[in-house]
Amino acid sequence: MSTATKKKPANKMWLADAPPDKVFCCNDGQVVRNLSELARTLRHMSPETFKHHVTDHKNDFGNWIGDVIGDASLAKDIQRASTHSAAANQVETRLAWIKAAK
Repeated sequence: MSTATKKKPANKMWLADAPPDKVFCCNDGQVVRNLSELARTLRHMSPETFKHHVTDHKNDFGNWIGDVIGDASLAKDIQRASTHSAAANQVETRLAWIKAAK
């Protein structure tokens, strides 16, 4: 089972915009302020942009989710995503779970 679907209380703060000085800036110029924007950005991202941010040695999206958004479970799930589509699916699943917990 994905950690995104485990029974842990959803934190509504995970839906909020990141502070202006902590937004995620993609190497292609896109700016991401929250998880909803991240899902959309990942869904339409080029494989080259994804590969710039995700390598064998780093995962910028997972780091941003854990460090800025504060969702350690989603950050772990994103670390395992090997494509932008898989990462978008993880974020979308997590968003649906958070919103259902409202």
